[in-house]
Amino acid sequence: MLHEVGASNGAPGASLARRSVVEGLGTAFLLAAVVGSGIMAVRLSGGNTALALLANSLATGAGLAALILAFGAFSGAHMNPAVTLSEAILRGRPWREVPPYVSAQVLGAVAGVAMAHAMFGEPLFSLSVRSRTGLPQIFSEAVATFGLLAVIFFSARRDVAPVAMAVGAYISAAYWFTSSTSFANPAVTLARSLTDTFTGIRPADVPGFLAGQAVGTSAFVLLARWLSGRKNDDPHP
Repeated sequence: MLHEVGASNGAPGASLARRSVVEGLGTAFLLAAVVGSGIMAVRLSGGNTALALLANSLATGAGLAALILAFGAFSGAHMNPAVTLSEAILRGRPWREVPPYVSAQVLGAVAGVAMAHAMFGEPLFSLSVRSRTGLPQIFSEAVATFGLLAVIFFSARRDVAPVAMAVGAYISAAYWFTSSTSFANPAVTLARSLTDTFTGIRPADVPGFLAGQAVGTSAFVLLARWLSGRKNDDPHP
């Protein structure tokens, strides 16, 4: 999730295929953290939903920060199609890298769900019946995605560690200040429809979340261009 690392295409000499594999691996561990901590939280919270959400949010934020620190220098540690697309639109990453990155993120996310389920003795995949619908939640996804991209791109003017800490802290907080619990990631949203656990989302509600994320991404890109003071045909954001 590092704009400047992403602009230099990750680790020196690393092929696109290798960087895409790292993106898939990072996203898999992200989903394992999200789903696995959700399962563990429910099992240990004694029916206290607030306590379960607190445990889930802290584990996700901490895991995300660690993954950015681990994989940022290799692939940019996007682990999120919204980040990859924003970087391409803002001219920080070649468009030819978008399809392999996004494909790896989605496949990695699905694999991460299966990994979490296997660790807790759940079926590898189970369609969620957890309802997450309504305009407030869709708007929350727009807000959450906008904020996440702002934290990532604007923090990336510094080195890896501050970005990792900022993103992890933001996601932990956004679990609580958004009614949708801040998915803010199309790959995560798709994969979480395959887990009928605490962190799941009904497949029928996925399009609304994706729409909200698209709105948030578009709004951030417009802001970034305006703040940069550059025209659309300039080579860098």
